[in-house]
Amino acid sequence: MSVARILAAKGRHVVTTQPHRSLQDVAGLLTDHGIGAVVVTGPDAEVLGIISERDIVRAVAEGPAALQEPVSRHMTPKVVTVREGDSIDAIMDTMTAGRFRHAPVIEDGRIAGIVSIGDVVKHRVAAIETEKEALREYISNA
Repeated sequence: MSVARILAAKGRHVVTTQPHRSLQDVAGLLTDHGIGAVVVTGPDAEVLGIISERDIVRAVAEGPAALQEPVSRHMTPKVVTVREGDSIDAIMDTMTAGRFRHAPVIEDGRIAGIVSIGDVVKHRVAAIETEKEALREYISNA
């Protein structure tokens, strides 16, 4: 099973923001869209970073004035990206080892979607359930 399958089920819409926007603006985007991270892009839609709920919490821990600071000051600039052909098992391992929960999907140099650890786990569990049912059917018909 691959990332392309996750995107086929959940869609390809990615919420993005610009590096000059405030953390408060991004917090509003997260709330409005019910998501955990926003991709920070430049003028040509290139990925400059990612800002997550965790990043905002860390910033606010320094003081509430951080909410007025630009995203570029608090975003994670080294973004781990994935490709549509990547396997779900490999991505799960990468996300777990790197302790991050969101990865933009890049195809042909452009953002093609985003996957979360929740998406990955959901699809992996579904695959395990399908395998379990197939084994149960095989055993009962043997």
